[in-house]
Amino acid sequence: MLDSIPIQTIAVSYVALLFSLSVHESAHAASAYWLEDDTAKRLGRMTINPLPHIDILGTLVLPLVGMVTGWRVLGWAKPVPVDPRNLTRKFTQRTGMAMIAGAGPASNLLLSLLCIPILALAIGLLVSDLHPINPLELTRIKLFVFVRAIDLPVEQFSDLLKEFFNTTESGAWLVFLIALLGKMLIINVGLAIFNLLPFGPLDGASILRGFLPWRMVSGFDRIQPTLSIAILFLFLLGGIQYILSPLFFVAINYYILPAARLFFGA
Repeated sequence: MLDSIPIQTIAVSYVALLFSLSVHESAHAASAYWLEDDTAKRLGRMTINPLPHIDILGTLVLPLVGMVTGWRVLGWAKPVPVDPRNLTRKFTQRTGMAMIAGAGPASNLLLSLLCIPILALAIGLLVSDLHPINPLELTRIKLFVFVRAIDLPVEQFSDLLKEFFNTTESGAWLVFLIALLGKMLIINVGLAIFNLLPFGPLDGASILRGFLPWRMVSGFDRIQPTLSIAILFLFLLGGIQYILSPLFFVAINYYILPAARLFFGA
């Protein structure tokens, strides 16, 4: 039974998820501090150390169960505490809360953007030993490895590289780095997309609330508890993928792949 559990994939994906959640939450805390509320900083939440951000259910149980069973789960961390009364008067309170909420998904998008050139560089090192071939064919190979690093389990990805590139033990660190960056990239895009949904406790709801006309705010607030329950059921029953899948399609085809082609010179 244990032989069927993808240990490498779970380890790499969980490290990527834990780091990405920590960046997300620390971005909330840092933005709140920039807006003059030091609540999160005083509680030790303005850090990328994952320990202060861990939520038992959302950071430990569900992600690990999902990775073992193949059930698609993104996970979450403990919400960063913010006292709106402390926020600077340079912005309205609603705008300040919207800015703090937006900092989380923005940090994940930024992290995903940083992953792309580093991943492209690592793949370039991987294929640097190939015999001279047509530059167009070399670009296709790089893009092939890029896509496989994102969508294949680490075990299959490693076997693929051994088969096509004859990677040795000395190159194992490079294979691990490419696999980690691939998972980091797609996880951060997923966290950004998921958190931008304007439902219940997600960041998208706070962002949207910050820009709604005042006459709509009370009605919006009234439906949030219902939306919170709905999003939780969708999450637990797997229905959330029907919302996220089209958004992932757009992100992959209009953000990730064009950016990769740009760095590969395609």
